[in-house]
Amino acid sequence: MAKPGETRPEPEALLAEAAKEGRGRLKVFLGAAPGVGKTYAMLEAARQRAAEGVDVVAGVIETHGRAETERLLAGLEPLPRRTVPYRGRILTEMDLDALLKRRPRLALVDELAHSNVPESRHLKRWQDVEELLAAGIDVYTTLNIQHLESLNDVVARISGVRVRETIPDGVLELADEIALVDLPPEELIERLRQGKVYIQEQIAHAIQHFFAKGNLTALRELAMRVAADRVDAQMTAHMRSHAIAGPWPTQDRILVCVNESPVANALVRAAKRMSDRSRLPWIVVNVATPATEALSEAAKDRIADALRLAESLGAEVVTLAAESQIAREVLAFARSRNVNRILVGRPRPRRFGAWLFRETVAEELIREAQDFEVTIVSADAEAARKARIGSPRLNPEWEPPAYLWATATVVAAGGVSLVVERVFPVESLSLFFLVAVLAVATRFGLWPSIYASVLSFLAYNFFLTEPYYTFHVADRNVVLTLFLFLAVAVATGNLAARLRAQAAAQRAIAKRTAQLYEFSRKIASAASLDDVVWAAVHHVASTLQCASLVLMADGDRGLAIVGGYPPEDQLEPKDWGAAEWAWEHGEPAGWSSSTLPSSSWLFLPLVTPQGALGLLGVAFGRRQPLTPDERRLLETLVDQVAIAIERTRLAADMEETRLLSETERLRAALLSSVSHDLRTPLVSIIGAASSLIEADSALGEAGRRSMAETIREEGERLNRYVQNLLDMTRLGYGALEIRQDWVEIRELVGRAARQLRRVLHRHRLRFDLPRDLPAVRGDPLLLEQVVANILDNAAKYAPPDSEIVVAAALSGHWLALSVSDFGPGIPEADRAMVFDLFYRVRAGDGQVGGTGLGLAICKGILEAHGGRIRAEAVNPDGSGTRVVVELPLAADPPVELAGE
Repeated sequence: MAKPGETRPEPEALLAEAAKEGRGRLKVFLGAAPGVGKTYAMLEAARQRAAEGVDVVAGVIETHGRAETERLLAGLEPLPRRTVPYRGRILTEMDLDALLKRRPRLALVDELAHSNVPESRHLKRWQDVEELLAAGIDVYTTLNIQHLESLNDVVARISGVRVRETIPDGVLELADEIALVDLPPEELIERLRQGKVYIQEQIAHAIQHFFAKGNLTALRELAMRVAADRVDAQMTAHMRSHAIAGPWPTQDRILVCVNESPVANALVRAAKRMSDRSRLPWIVVNVATPATEALSEAAKDRIADALRLAESLGAEVVTLAAESQIAREVLAFARSRNVNRILVGRPRPRRFGAWLFRETVAEELIREAQDFEVTIVSADAEAARKARIGSPRLNPEWEPPAYLWATATVVAAGGVSLVVERVFPVESLSLFFLVAVLAVATRFGLWPSIYASVLSFLAYNFFLTEPYYTFHVADRNVVLTLFLFLAVAVATGNLAARLRAQAAAQRAIAKRTAQLYEFSRKIASAASLDDVVWAAVHHVASTLQCASLVLMADGDRGLAIVGGYPPEDQLEPKDWGAAEWAWEHGEPAGWSSSTLPSSSWLFLPLVTPQGALGLLGVAFGRRQPLTPDERRLLETLVDQVAIAIERTRLAADMEETRLLSETERLRAALLSSVSHDLRTPLVSIIGAASSLIEADSALGEAGRRSMAETIREEGERLNRYVQNLLDMTRLGYGALEIRQDWVEIRELVGRAARQLRRVLHRHRLRFDLPRDLPAVRGDPLLLEQVVANILDNAAKYAPPDSEIVVAAALSGHWLALSVSDFGPGIPEADRAMVFDLFYRVRAGDGQVGGTGLGLAICKGILEAHGGRIRAEAVNPDGSGTRVVVELPLAADPPVELAGE
């Protein structure tokens, strides 16, 4: 426990420092614009490190023909570039693999935001730099401020030029050091005029546009601010990791509300800038409603693009579900997350008919957010013109079949109304049209129902109000009725359409939940790895409407396809490259990812706490990226598949461990048998034989006969042990052959008792075997061995001079034979275990000899005959043991056998 006043480093800061162990250090030379001297400054710093003895390699340097830059590069080792054919041209790129193989201490990589040639391993050069850092190589690189993703809109507004090559801001946050390369605008413009930045043909145009003095000043301020923010973050991290006291105010949070509006991306970038300035965590929220399902594919793509951009910029992305009251759902979430700033897009101005439309979500947020600071973000003029913030119902799609059906339904309602009016004159004919509106709303949605409402209004006015067949209304009361009908029709159509949309959304949710449940049930019941893999690929393919496969390591041969749906066992070379990259680095690769996106497959690692188990690959028949919902569903399926495979592996490992343990136990028991139970009769036989040889004359006739009896009895004893081992082996392999014959129990017991007369001579044997017992079907030799093993077991544990009772009786369709002794008995909990293999050895009974195979063999032989065996106590106090053998009664024996 820390003492009062004692300060300690923050665990998060220490963990962040520990995470950098083994990684290379990144230094970024940051500039406000091209031509400020970033590459020059980087090369000067690299030459200084080389002079200190550091191994420096120039991975890729863009000199742009500047003589002073080329002179600095002359003293450094260049890395040959790799050539890439692309659209009839030969392009050059940094050879990442060669650089990793060369493994210098410091690599120089110019132009961090550069886009690699298609078919390269990575889309962007910053991803190459991340791989170098992960390999433990230090990197010097250059970057212009306009290439930061969060500043893309700002730079476009300042300079009028939108930069296409951008990097996530998180890449800059990885930098261990930022060197701001600054140059006053006047000096930069002078360098431009001298031809040190662009060629002569481009100078005049550049000075009038991007390189205008005002633009350069604004970009310079942005660069300084970014560098200052990064330095401040590094200072804060240093204070936390070294327990330096300082003020630690509670941070606020920013919440960004995005929907299908074209200004969603601008909202996300604005929130990123606000977050960076104030160092605040930020959350991007999208609310999914039943109406979301009715959005066009373009609108859904805009939402997905905004959420992907937010994820790439480091935001926490949350999707909320709400049936209605979107603003209240957002505010409730904001309060639960201690948010105090909310960003929304500017509501669309409504110049006319504002009373007709309900309040937009942005307007409701502004009105209800009494406890929050609400910031309204405007887009540029073009985006504002396209924006449609508010209910998606204000953006209907034209579906001619729906409107044709609506027209037909209203016509049918009008026809029924005309017939009813002539046959049964009633006043409520408008209800027929109202039913038609409801039918259209529940079948086709809101806008066809509004169309049906208006059409019904006109038809009712034209055909059913006086004067007929005109739109003129003679009675003023009827005018009010007509407009009330229109209002009710629109309202009921709206409610019916909303109900339809909610029902459709609930069906989709229920279907997806049922699919996940079914998948969980299938993989939970799958016993083998093949079953799990098949269930996984089939379910993923059917749920996401794609092709799927699972790859796993195949020993030293690398990855192999272990299952696919539809069945697939071949991949293109570029697909194998993406799979191998995902396997080696434990990150997604392939289509819809930032690594090897030219592959037609997306590969996601199957990772558990025990490590990576394999890859799940999916291939869609479209080129649009995955939506956030699809991505989350896919990640859920990946986690479930990984857990299921891990479960089968753990089960296999446990079974293997159990088998090894059982094998070791059997080996120890067999060694005990060989060393004691088999060795004892051998010693007796050898001793008796030696006496016969060495002292034959001194033994006399009686002595020699005694020694011969000993040899025979010990030989029989040894034979029983060996026979037990052989029978147990045959039982284990199912090779025990049973010869069916009629067997008399009295004769069976008699032969077994004679076989064991030497073992039983110290006990009083009593038989209770009725003469009228029926014969049973079985193998006489094997059943005799059963009785002999039970008598032998009783003789071992019964006290000397005690009684052993052998009895038999009929019990229903069974013949029961029991052998009772009056020894110490068997504990009730262990009575079922005495028929297990080597029970005596496991119980640690070292006082009585035996292999522990006898009763186990009895159980195996009896089960092969369809019989059963059990052990029970003789006396109420648990002493004494009675072993009961039950054999099934067969049909009556032949007459000649019964006559005997």
